[in-house]
Amino acid sequence: MKDGRAFRIVLSTAGSEEEGTLLAKSLVERKLCACVNMVPKIRSFYRWEGAVQDDAEVLLIIKTTQEKLQALTDLLAEIHSYDVPEVLAIEVDQGSASYLEWLAESCAD
Repeated sequence: MKDGRAFRIVLSTAGSEEEGTLLAKSLVERKLCACVNMVPKIRSFYRWEGAVQDDAEVLLIIKTTQEKLQALTDLLAEIHSYDVPEVLAIEVDQGSASYLEWLAESCAD
């Protein structure tokens, strides 16, 4: 586990800081992740329903394990206000042993 391959960084967005806070707390409280960083005031350009959108959002940077990834994805789909919430999981190649140990312990049942 020290090399990090069992860990994921998940990127997601929310339409407001209030929703981002709700999502972050829900994920951490259920031990589906160890930590969520919320980056406020991002601006997103994307195509939705045939038109280019320009919206203010917050970015969630979620640290989790591969084991918890599906449950995390399922909860975001359930409680997110978006029809198609962003869930992009990036494999962690390596990290400090003490941080990865904390991450694993924080997500443990």
